Amino acid sequence: MLSRLFFIMMITAFASIRANAQEVSAIRPSPLAIASMKYKDAYVKIVYSQPRKKGRSVFGGLVPYGKVWRTGANEATEITITKDITVNSILLRAGNYSLFTIPNKEKWTVIINSELGLWGAYNYNQKLDVIRFDVPVQKTTNTSEAFSIICEAKNNVADILISWDDVQLSIPVKFLN
Repeated sequence: MLSRLFFIMMITAFASIRANAQEVSAIRPSPLAIASMKYKDAYVKIVYSQPRKKGRSVFGGLVPYGKVWRTGANEATEITITKDITVNSILLRAGNYSLFTIPNKEKWTVIINSELGLWGAYNYNQKLDVIRFDVPVQKTTNTSEAFSIICEAKNNVADILISWDDVQLSIPVKFLN
């Protein structure tokens, strides 16, 4: 009986070690990241994955011009808004959305879409777009290795900054409450 109990304990321990090893090996090369901001009782959270440049030509290369992009890596970037806001002076109701972009050299089209749970932009459906607008591209002198989204809030106004390589975008946001 004692040897049987020992055997069961050893199998359980081995399975636990194996499960932990699988978790470690599943670390993503483009890790998950979160950008957020809050004003009074309104909260905005953006969940995305951070690809790295790794010596590659990013825009016009890895990320083609003129095509819908998931705005990050892995799953499509998602944005959660707890109270109505304006984005680029366009009303956006509280809810959960996907964030896509269409990069071009001089401007990007920013797309807020109602479909969630997408992998990349492979099944992106334009008919589910909630809002769409263009923002100018700003070239930077410093190149950024990792793709990033940063929220810069100043009271009831804010900017969502998207940057990677030598490109940065600024999306104006206004909290309405």
